Amino acid sequence: MFRSAFKRTRCIIPASGYYEWRTVNGAKQPYYFSAFDAGVLSIAGLWDEWKDIESGEPLLSCTMIVTEANEFAARIHDRMPVFLAADSFEAWLDDSSGAELLRPAPENLLHVWPVSKRVNRSSTGRDDPALIDQVELSAA
Repeated sequence: MFRSAFKRTRCIIPASGYYEWRTVNGAKQPYYFSAFDAGVLSIAGLWDEWKDIESGEPLLSCTMIVTEANEFAARIHDRMPVFLAADSFEAWLDDSSGAELLRPAPENLLHVWPVSKRVNRSSTGRDDPALIDQVELSAA
């Protein structure tokens, strides 16, 4: 599905973190992962331009590449984004490297904490900084 994008339209998606969910006490609990050093995470991605079927307008879209989780992230979820180290940016973008970069992150890259279930509500504003605040999990 992404074969041509993998060959011609790679990108790097900067992120301060990402969410994953795990079942805790019978309910889905969101967790927030971020860089252990509070830096920017650089996620391997692909982009493409295509035409909207209804309007005919050109649209740009992108996708993150995911891989199996490392041991740290696997406590929450079985997959994780592919994170690129700064020294591999050029090789990723110019197509001189490929699948060998698509591996789980080093164990010490991330830290994680539970966050409010408000993350799951579409009515919650996307720019609410409290969505990444740590919450206490209630005992069952």
